[in-house]
Amino acid sequence: MNTLEDLSVKDTIKQSLTRSISYQDYRELVSKLAEEGKTSGPEQTEALINYTMLNNRRMKRWDKTVKISEQDQKRIKSYSQNITWLVITESWCGDAAHVTPVLNKIAELSEGINLKLVFRDENPELMDQFLTNGNRAIAKLIMIDNDSGNVIDTYGPRPSEATKMVNDYKSEHGKLTPEFKEDLQRWYNKNKGQNIISDVLELLAV
Repeated sequence: MNTLEDLSVKDTIKQSLTRSISYQDYRELVSKLAEEGKTSGPEQTEALINYTMLNNRRMKRWDKTVKISEQDQKRIKSYSQNITWLVITESWCGDAAHVTPVLNKIAELSEGINLKLVFRDENPELMDQFLTNGNRAIAKLIMIDNDSGNVIDTYGPRPSEATKMVNDYKSEHGKLTPEFKEDLQRWYNKNKGQNIISDVLELLAV
């Protein structure tokens, strides 16, 4: 990436941060959307609205039940760098509903991590800078150094084990089926966020 591209990415991130909200505000907004029978984003389809209602229940559960071991808590608290975590999300996204509550639990333990969220469809320029295999896949975490404004790393849209499951299934079957998506949800429920925690700790190098 050349200097002009670096500046362009920094400007896009800076603009998106002005539209960002805290995790608490995001949860309140998704809860409100679910209560009103709405979804985030321009498309208000029945399917997306139903996903938003389901995801609100998922996040509510994870907010209460995600556990981080004492050893991992110590590692997170030892992280001293001053960074912003900017997460691209939407209320209807199943992966985001599993990933964002865990990221919030990690960020809460570190004084150096400031977690912010933005909606994908309100920030297309940002999303297009951080595609996954050419796709606007979410949740996408962008780790930004607050002093330099540089992007340190990215994470998402899924934890490493789930990504392998998806890639293996696509290689064998060509596309993801409703049955596989149910299997993936069961994996998330069984894993309880632990794969996300280990992935992120590896990125933080603590």
